[in-house]
Amino acid sequence: MQLRLTRKLISAALLTSAIAASPVSAAESGAGLSSAEQGNYLLELKRLYLTENERQALLAHCNDLLKTYALRAAYQVGQAQRQDRLYQVREGAPGELLLREEIRGQQGTDIAVRNQRVALFGVDPFVRYECPSSGISCVLHNPNDGSPLLTIVRDHQGAAELAKALSFLIRNLQKG
Repeated sequence: MQLRLTRKLISAALLTSAIAASPVSAAESGAGLSSAEQGNYLLELKRLYLTENERQALLAHCNDLLKTYALRAAYQVGQAQRQDRLYQVREGAPGELLLREEIRGQQGTDIAVRNQRVALFGVDPFVRYECPSSGISCVLHNPNDGSPLLTIVRDHQGAAELAKALSFLIRNLQKG
């Protein structure tokens, strides 16, 4: 239910953004997001999360997407050790992103928490992801070294939206 509601909200926000966006030439679209498209995306997120602060809107959006696309034990049918993988991001020191990973065993009694600091100054803000067709999960990669950063349920659209939101958040945090 939460997944459908989040998808509907995201779709509505992106549709509104696409309708309101000014036309972009082919040369601009090949280079990535135009400033108009970026502005519309951030404006829609600020409207969705009822804030005037871009960073707060991006953090809230990333955390909502991480909840929605969390890799739950229920998705891991047939695996020996099924675990919930839950993530949360927050702002750290200037130019730093804090990532909290919580892994819960199938029965909910075993809990492991890992906190990771991701330094963002001097890195390409583009977050890459992979969704292998043979697996049940997508992996988003650390922009510093390409190592796995977090794992979500296998959903191409969700992984793309999360990678986009994280990329915008990284750019925002790189401003200091």
